Amino acid sequence: MGILQILKEDYQRFPENQTFSIYAKDIFFQDPLSKFRGLGKYKAMIGFINTFFIAVKMDLHDIRQSGDTINMEWTLSWNTPLPWKPRIAVPGWSELKVNSNGLINSHIDYWKCSRLDVLKQHIPGSSRKGNKNE
Repeated sequence: MGILQILKEDYQRFPENQTFSIYAKDIFFQDPLSKFRGLGKYKAMIGFINTFFIAVKMDLHDIRQSGDTINMEWTLSWNTPLPWKPRIAVPGWSELKVNSNGLINSHIDYWKCSRLDVLKQHIPGSSRKGNKNE
C-alpha cells in the first residue's frame, strides 16, 4: 500500500490507530500552536487529541503528491469538553516532506483561520467560522 493510501485511511479514523511507521523518528511538526521534533512527541500530540477532545473528525478534501512533497487539504472538527460541548471546526492544509527512505520527516499544518477565530467558536452565540473563504 502506498503512502497516500495509508494517509487517506489514517485520516478516516483519525486520531485512532494511526500508522506511525510511515514517519521518521526525527519528524519535524509545526502548526499554529506548536512546533517540535521527534516521533515520541508526535505520538503524544495525537494521543492528547484522542484523549482530551470529543468526537474528533478529520475530513480529507484533497491529497496529492509531487516529488517528495505531499499536500493535503482538510477540516478538523471536534467537541471541546466544556459544559456546552461546542463543535469546533478548523479548515486547513498540510505540507508533508518524504525523505529518501520513503518516510515522512516533516509535517507542517496551516490553518485557514486564526487562533482567535478558533477560540471564538467556543463562545456561545459567536460566529461559528472565522474562515474568510467560506
